Amino acid sequence: MIEARAFKKVLASSSAFAAIALAMPAWAQTTAPTTPEAAQTAPAAEGEILVTGTRIRRDGFQAPTPLTVLTQQDIQNTSPTNNIADFVNQLPQLAGSTKPANSRLNLSNGSAGINALNMRNLGEGRVLVLLDGRRSVGSTIYGWVDINTIPQALVDRVEVVTGGASSAYGSDAVSGVVNFILNKKLEGLKIEADTGVTTYGDGGNYSGSIAGGKSFAGGRGHILLSANVDHQDGIFEVGREREWNHTGYVRAENPAWVSGVSTFNRYFTTLRNVGASNSTPGGLITGSAGTTANALRGLYFGQGGAVNTFDYGSFTFPAFTRASGSSAPSVTQNGSWQVNDSGRRIGLMPKDDRWGVFGRLSFEVADGIELFAEGSYNKQKVFFNAGPNLSTGITYNTTGCTTVPVPVTCNAFALQALGASRLAGVTSVTVATTAADLPFRAIDNERKVQRYVVGANGDFDAFGKPGHWEIYAQYGRSDVREQLRNVMHNTRMANATAAAFAPTGNARGYTVGSIQCLINVDASTTNDDPNCVPLNRLGVGVADQAAINYVLGNPYRDQVLEQYVAGTNWSVTPFATWAGDVSVSVGGEVRKEKIRGTVPKEYQPVINANGTTTNAWSVGNYLPFTGEYSVKEAYLETVVPLGLGLEFNGAVRATDYSNAGYVTTWKLGATWAPIPDIRFRVTRSRDIRAPNLNELYQAGTANSDSVRNPKYTSDGLNGPQTFGYSGLVTGNPNLRPEIANSWNIGAVVSPRFLPGFTASADYFRIDLEGAIDSISAQEIMNRCAEGIAEYCAAITDDPVRSTPTAPYKLIRSQPFNFVRKLVRGIDFDAAYRIPVGAGSAFTIKGVATRYIENLSDTGIVGQVAVNTVGANGGQASTPKWIFRGSATYESETFSATITGRGVSAGKYSATGIECTTSCPVTTTTSTFQTYDNNRVSGLFYVDLNLSQTVPFGDNKAQFFINVTNLFNRWPLLVPETGLAANSTYSDMLGRQFRAGIRISLK
Repeated sequence: MIEARAFKKVLASSSAFAAIALAMPAWAQTTAPTTPEAAQTAPAAEGEILVTGTRIRRDGFQAPTPLTVLTQQDIQNTSPTNNIADFVNQLPQLAGSTKPANSRLNLSNGSAGINALNMRNLGEGRVLVLLDGRRSVGSTIYGWVDINTIPQALVDRVEVVTGGASSAYGSDAVSGVVNFILNKKLEGLKIEADTGVTTYGDGGNYSGSIAGGKSFAGGRGHILLSANVDHQDGIFEVGREREWNHTGYVRAENPAWVSGVSTFNRYFTTLRNVGASNSTPGGLITGSAGTTANALRGLYFGQGGAVNTFDYGSFTFPAFTRASGSSAPSVTQNGSWQVNDSGRRIGLMPKDDRWGVFGRLSFEVADGIELFAEGSYNKQKVFFNAGPNLSTGITYNTTGCTTVPVPVTCNAFALQALGASRLAGVTSVTVATTAADLPFRAIDNERKVQRYVVGANGDFDAFGKPGHWEIYAQYGRSDVREQLRNVMHNTRMANATAAAFAPTGNARGYTVGSIQCLINVDASTTNDDPNCVPLNRLGVGVADQAAINYVLGNPYRDQVLEQYVAGTNWSVTPFATWAGDVSVSVGGEVRKEKIRGTVPKEYQPVINANGTTTNAWSVGNYLPFTGEYSVKEAYLETVVPLGLGLEFNGAVRATDYSNAGYVTTWKLGATWAPIPDIRFRVTRSRDIRAPNLNELYQAGTANSDSVRNPKYTSDGLNGPQTFGYSGLVTGNPNLRPEIANSWNIGAVVSPRFLPGFTASADYFRIDLEGAIDSISAQEIMNRCAEGIAEYCAAITDDPVRSTPTAPYKLIRSQPFNFVRKLVRGIDFDAAYRIPVGAGSAFTIKGVATRYIENLSDTGIVGQVAVNTVGANGGQASTPKWIFRGSATYESETFSATITGRGVSAGKYSATGIECTTSCPVTTTTSTFQTYDNNRVSGLFYVDLNLSQTVPFGDNKAQFFINVTNLFNRWPLLVPETGLAANSTYSDMLGRQFRAGIRISLK
């Protein structure tokens, strides 16, 4: 019934869209151009092709770097949603991309709700996203480009280069380039509207767009405009209808395992009907102190503060008894395993509202010379449930609760809930809660992204051959408000939790026996807060709204990212050899990246005298930071035909950073077609990624702990055995560009005996050295002890806390260039188009990637570099196989496409050893641990897309319906509490219906 209602809802909405759209032809006839190409993509200029991955323009050039082209028809036939990013992310090469469904926990970095591409699982910052071959301003402090800012109604095709391209485009093109190419010569008007919903009746969405283009002045000028609006309902909880997250499938540490002993007892065991037992929605007593230790452990507070006994069932980890001194168990099997209900209070999809406009004007001022200007503005508002306000280790003082009158040392809410008889001999209780009475923490980000480009391009005659030039300047700006909602203020929460009965003669005149904040009724008046309202956290439905308002706040910071770019590109054919024309492209670019931010004082952490900070809020604690860098670049690229089907392609780029110095990138490539049926290709390149603004200039957050002195000797001459330290997590302005050495080797087959068939296979290897990552304070100490100056520069003596006998350190935990990343694999691509009659064809397409190796080597002693390929457990996992295939039947008026996509089965943990007998010896610190079941299943989803085109006059309307996850398959499950699925590769929402209409008006 739910599925039927959802489907009817989609059809009703799409019918409304259709009625509105079909009522427009009269208006369209009076305003649309009369050219025969109206509302169609203009064909590419004959004899000249410019493809992503190279700056060379020449007849029929095929680059040695692998290139995947996604046409507008591909997108319309098989896109799973109304967002082009969801289609692009189905490519196997774009593994691990950030998308709304898996960005739910990004509370403090501003990336929640965006669509940012990640190629080869090397990170969003190592793939370059372009719009018509030019950069776009980042939408986050990491410089990630949000695909939502692309004018999707105008996208003609998407070109994906799966190989290093820094020599052509500069920094960030380490794993590849994704270039969104617009239809800049559109004639006519295109209107599209659609709506969708899940099979459970939630996750409703709609989108609408309009795009139009018209030539004027006899074809010398052209104007292009588009606008879009998109809405997505949020799914803020995983209800029981999505039963996959309520099975209690959990990995737990085996209490029968013995450290250092070879035995059949594995370290980890996987179980069903298991849930978290370390907290409950209304609070769980995890320990109590007094004459009888832990006498109250295992009591939990339910509706209205009712006291219940938690049933720890048939299994717990760790094994314990209620009154023992051992830690309270984190999970339990059977019994009260569902009380915590951690699988429900998790968001699956943010509420997302966005709109954007784009405009472009071009004019041919003279033969072969065109001036152009374009601009875009996009606004997004995204709201996401980021989970409950979890608190552990809340201590309630119960000293004196059994005496009369009750002293202020007795927590009033504890006495009220537990009663004096239970508290006899109990001096304190410790409670952990998921805070059902407090609203979810939430992310409420707003982004405004604008981009403006002006330039000129043209053709000219050089050396008797046609040449091409362009020059442009652009400005981009992102205004980002990173807003958190319902965040606990640490001090106010402590004040409100510590409640007491107002004693006789209290200074503020409270009614004797009323419950007040302890700070306002104790003997001291210097710690009073007249705004404090006591908060009852012991139970469900017991908290006062005024108290909730007092303890929660909405921290935010405003960030402005700016990008200035100017560049020029020139392509010529200066001479020819006996084998053919030699092509050359030269150019340069200057660019500046800036960031500045502001944070209201009340939302900043407290800055201490020694420069460290104390966090005022449970999350957030923003500090404003500013910074900028500039870069100057110049490149040269050439293509030289060598005869016998062999072509050489080479490029070099000189780059000079204001902060990181000079670096050179280059590419050597070749293609060889010994016969028309097969072409071999190879590329060797050196590519870079420059540190982003956050890595360079992050203002800092605080922590404190102790570190071991790596130079300690028993005579004490080299200092104490341990140092206390204040930690400051900051950016590092001395970072260097990361350097990647890459190989691509492959072949393309297009057999003449099988017209319409093409297949390719390409081996890739990316070896990234000096990758930027954060490092622990202890490892900074260790590397300084080895004499590495850049690490020693991060350590100073704390002038405030140090004494002659007890030195105290100030350690800046900065990012450093210290990681090596290696990714290897093979890409496969095939397509076969079969005509089946006049105007009809059947097309089969398939792409797949077999990952061979993906490892990170930190070089840290004791840390093992592990190949994570085939480990499907984590969100950043890399399955062995990622694949996608489609079959399309298409006639002049009808199209049907069925798509299959998925990943191969694999392991839960890359370091896991599955065994049932004779398990190897392990300890709690072993890198490789033993499991009774280390397997994770694969995924296979089926999507269906149907469309019917209806002509009306000289125009046409296309009605379409899309069903994603046709058989409502479950996500890829992993044995964990909370969200028990891999959200990176899984369809988290279940079956989805989408229907809409596309109208083309001449």
